[in-house]
Amino acid sequence: MEWINYHHLLYFWTVARTGSISKASQELLLSPPTISSQISRLEDQLGEKLFVRTGRRLVLTEAGDIAYRYAEEIFSLGRELTETLHGHPTGHPLRLRVGVADPLPKWIAYHLINPALQLPGSVRVICHEHRPDRLLAELAVNDLDVVLSDAPVGPQVKVRAFNHQLGDCDVAFYGKRKVATKLRKGFPRSLDGIALLLPTEDSSLRISLDQWLGQQQIRPLIVGEFDDFSLLRTFAEAGHGVFAAPSIIDAEMRQYGFGMIGRVRAIRWRFYAISVERRIKNPAVVAISEAARRKIFG
Repeated sequence: MEWINYHHLLYFWTVARTGSISKASQELLLSPPTISSQISRLEDQLGEKLFVRTGRRLVLTEAGDIAYRYAEEIFSLGRELTETLHGHPTGHPLRLRVGVADPLPKWIAYHLINPALQLPGSVRVICHEHRPDRLLAELAVNDLDVVLSDAPVGPQVKVRAFNHQLGDCDVAFYGKRKVATKLRKGFPRSLDGIALLLPTEDSSLRISLDQWLGQQQIRPLIVGEFDDFSLLRTFAEAGHGVFAAPSIIDAEMRQYGFGMIGRVRAIRWRFYAISVERRIKNPAVVAISEAARRKIFG
């Protein structure tokens, strides 16, 4: 295996960080031609151009941006190693880069992530919310430490990742309080013909709901489909229909003025932490996993 020349990586990182070869040469006490030639050698070794010149400026290429993030991590760890071995606290917060899939209710996302903030020392959480496929792509290139989702990574996804099930719960239907009181009697038949707000067809919950509604021979009036659970709930708050939600967020639903119509124990809403590690090692992700299994879903 051919090792990266870390001197070359340092020169590249300094240029990217300072924004120019001249500034980097002043910081590194090296001549500009020396730095340019060493970066060229790094590009040859990696087989990728790391910079392109735009006018008088050097701009990172896509490969350069990836290399810069890795270099940032490498030299940050080097500083921490030196400080630790000299007995000094690093002073750097533990970073948790977490992706939250759109369909995941934000109340659950918060309560899943919160245990990481209770770890000793400083913790910095960086949250990204997007569609699951986009988040898995970011996970694959180490832009994220973990993805929280209500669906596991399937075999059709070309990303090497591992599913860690955090727990599951049954599903309940909710509506505005007066509507819920009216529909509670006769549930689930009372849903027949009722305006219903649903997740989009590619979500795992939607598949389960469609199957259950078909088995019960219930034909609601579907008035909206949403990728994002919070947006779905906003439409429900405006009185546009009833909806399904994890039963464990019942207290939150009541705070928003909803009442439970009925529970469906036959439908399980499952939640996962997805990582590139078969065995989770990141202490913040370990805290999330243990608290979820012991407290939230236990």
